Amino acid sequence: MDLDGGSSPTVSTGVQEIPGRSTQRGAFYQFTQQNLPACKPVLTPAAIIATFLLMGLIFIPIGLVTLRASNSVVEIVDRYDMDCIPEEYRNNKVAYIKDDLISKNCSRFLKVLKPMKAPIYIYYQLDNYYQNHRRYVKSRSDLQLLHGLGYNDTSSCKPLESSHNLPVVPCGLIAWSLFNDTYKFSRGPSELKVNRKNIAWKSDRDHKFGKHVYPFNFQNGTLIGGGKLDPSIPLGDQEDLIVWMRTAALPSFRKLYGRIEEDLDVDDVIVVHLINNYNTYSFGGKKKLVLSTSSWLGGKNDFLGVANLFVGAFCIFISIIFLLLHMKNPRPYGDMAYLSWNRKNIAS
Repeated sequence: MDLDGGSSPTVSTGVQEIPGRSTQRGAFYQFTQQNLPACKPVLTPAAIIATFLLMGLIFIPIGLVTLRASNSVVEIVDRYDMDCIPEEYRNNKVAYIKDDLISKNCSRFLKVLKPMKAPIYIYYQLDNYYQNHRRYVKSRSDLQLLHGLGYNDTSSCKPLESSHNLPVVPCGLIAWSLFNDTYKFSRGPSELKVNRKNIAWKSDRDHKFGKHVYPFNFQNGTLIGGGKLDPSIPLGDQEDLIVWMRTAALPSFRKLYGRIEEDLDVDDVIVVHLINNYNTYSFGGKKKLVLSTSSWLGGKNDFLGVANLFVGAFCIFISIIFLLLHMKNPRPYGDMAYLSWNRKNIAS
């Protein structure tokens, strides 16, 4: 180290500078060496307690608002699969549902307990129905649904890609098992009209099902699965099929059937004339009819509100625990007296 007048001392490091390379460190170098300016919060007890308390005060109001929105939804749920079987067939439900000579007509009476504002959504609900089974989900041909008989590779539709040596449109297990219970509604002497338009996703109608693709050779085999399709209506306009083809992820699911665009008042009695066609008795499934209003958050679902309330209450509980621990055993930030070594060890 040399001292020259008032000049600052310099230290020789023995490292020679590489010609042509700037000694100035750029932003990329500082980034790779983690030397860029960054926010490094100090996690003091007061900051931790305040953070948890703030999170609790945010989540609890959100939970209360979403729970109130869910509770504002009015639902009528009616399970009809058991009550719509005649007494003489209660011990042999499968024989009843498979016999086409037996009438499947059934009437149900639903009482409105709270005012229901239009639109009132009509759903059918199936329980213990595994649409998410791997073989079931794969048994379809999206290109055939879009292009019809012009697309010949339907091997993915096995075991229902053809019937009587002719192709089936639409092919596959999903289309073959189309739900085919029907519902009609009346209030007093007047019939409640059901709007069955626009029940499917617009993207599905416009981009996944062809407007010039018509059902062909559908449900003509020896084993009939579910509903039949009108061969004069293109697949893009058969919204029952489009709704059904969007498979559910869980074994209990609801699918939209239509909308009642009239208000229902308290104590109104809705008469439902249904045809109990669909076979859920072979696998122990359940069928339910659901009438539901909606809120700004959608349908009735308490999970989001309960989850927010739980998270908010948990955060406040944790903040109280931390506060009590801090009051019982306070420790000033940076107090050397609480370190495990002493100053002599530091000096040495």
